[in-house]
Amino acid sequence: MSSALDPGHPALDTAAALDPTAAADPVGWTPYRRFDARRLARFLLRRPGLVLSVLVIGAVFAASFAPGLFTSRDPLAGTPAQAFRAPGAGHWFGTDELGRDLYARVVHGTALSLQATLIALGVAFAVGGLLGLLAGFAGRWIDDVLMRCVDVMLSIPALFLSLALVTALGYGTVKVALAVGVASVAAFARVMRAEVMRVRQAVFVEAARSSGARWYSVLGRHVLPNAIGPVLVLATLEFGTAILSVSSLSFLGYGAAPPAPEWGSLISNGRNYLANAWWMTALPGLTIVATVLAANRIARALDGEWARQR
Repeated sequence: MSSALDPGHPALDTAAALDPTAAADPVGWTPYRRFDARRLARFLLRRPGLVLSVLVIGAVFAASFAPGLFTSRDPLAGTPAQAFRAPGAGHWFGTDELGRDLYARVVHGTALSLQATLIALGVAFAVGGLLGLLAGFAGRWIDDVLMRCVDVMLSIPALFLSLALVTALGYGTVKVALAVGVASVAAFARVMRAEVMRVRQAVFVEAARSSGARWYSVLGRHVLPNAIGPVLVLATLEFGTAILSVSSLSFLGYGAAPPAPEWGSLISNGRNYLANAWWMTALPGLTIVATVLAANRIARALDGEWARQR
């Protein structure tokens, strides 16, 4: 039997519909779209804001893991004779009241702020996703009990709930991260529950159940992979919110103890010198703003791509 399909074979029509290049290569056709570098380049050129946002977030992650790539100065060493130097060639972000380089402190503070943000997102994603998955898949009284608890959490402003939790837990970067993460659980639980309830009514899920598949197999192989997409988009969007929450608690003094250069504590320290050293507050604040806006831009792009594919 010949390995090539007959030109009139119906499989070739399906292949051509999925991949236009399949008609020219009827033997080696594949239903997957081939990588097109030019198409990706056109996509990125039409979205310069998205490219800039990716570069900003990439720089933030790089600074958190390898701050030496951005500065060789010690963030804790200062020269009193150079106190309150304005931003310039020698000190890009100026110096603080002890003559410490503010740019070095912002760069090294990225690790603490990002660590707290990622811990908060991990707690919210894991706990909220598990609650939403259980409520949406089990239904009945389990759904009622869990969602009423989530409604109570949603009725309390997230910052107030974070303040209450961090007051009970104590001071420190990790405890601030846990407080912010617990305060964000409700949003993840609601989104996961809604997606699970949508997916569990799909035809392929009903077919899996009818074929005798175990409930954990249906949950792990069919429901969870098809419901996790919007939750990942929410995690990207909550990345910026978590940075603001962590910085707010650090600004209020609940973060790492001085002289640790956390972003929020840098702004808090600089507010005492606004009259003669505006850069001590403005430049760390602009760093937070740029990071949050970049994260939100990436989240909007992912949300739009997910909605288009659905």
